[in-house]
Amino acid sequence: MAFDLHSTWSALPALIGAARMTLGVSLAAMALGLAGAIALTFLEARAGSLGTRLLHGMQSLVFGMPPLVMILMAYYVLPAAGIDLGALGAGIAALSIFSAFFLKEALRGAFQAIPGGLIEAAEALGLKSPVIWFKLRIPLILRGMIPALVNEATLVVKATALLSAITVTDVMRSAQQIYAANYRPIETLLAAALVYAAINLTIAFLGARLEARFRLADRP
Repeated sequence: MAFDLHSTWSALPALIGAARMTLGVSLAAMALGLAGAIALTFLEARAGSLGTRLLHGMQSLVFGMPPLVMILMAYYVLPAAGIDLGALGAGIAALSIFSAFFLKEALRGAFQAIPGGLIEAAEALGLKSPVIWFKLRIPLILRGMIPALVNEATLVVKATALLSAITVTDVMRSAQQIYAANYRPIETLLAAALVYAAINLTIAFLGARLEARFRLADRP
């Protein structure tokens, strides 16, 4: 069967419409993941040796588990435990857990990169701890995390394709439905690849613009 470029173009409108679901899931997973990363960082800072080992064990488990396994567990195991989030909720929860542990490491690295002398100078000026955190530490941490946030966002967007396994109608699920009807999987998957690439290139572009803006703001 000859390659039919028209099938690729005809699949694009439906896949672009499905990209709204992909973007919504990605944004929700990143927001919850960042909140989870902050919570995990504070827990680790205040936990004793046993709590720290427990957190590290959970982190090793998450890092060593394929995302699809986590998604399927959230979809099938949680309802058996009386927690039914639905397909969409289970997918977001699974991706959020992965993001939380990955972003926790980025958060710790950004926190350690803050010059100690800068904090000491703020304290010497008589600034209170909450002011130092919200006016100094958190902006510097978020600035230092931009590359990690961009990288994680692109990974989450690509991981949303796995949610097709639990019937979430995102770009990948829509592509499967289209090539099941037109019998053109190669052309349809090429269209899906173009949509994913467009989303991730946009994320990378926005991240680069944000970094450039911060660099300009730092110039005297």
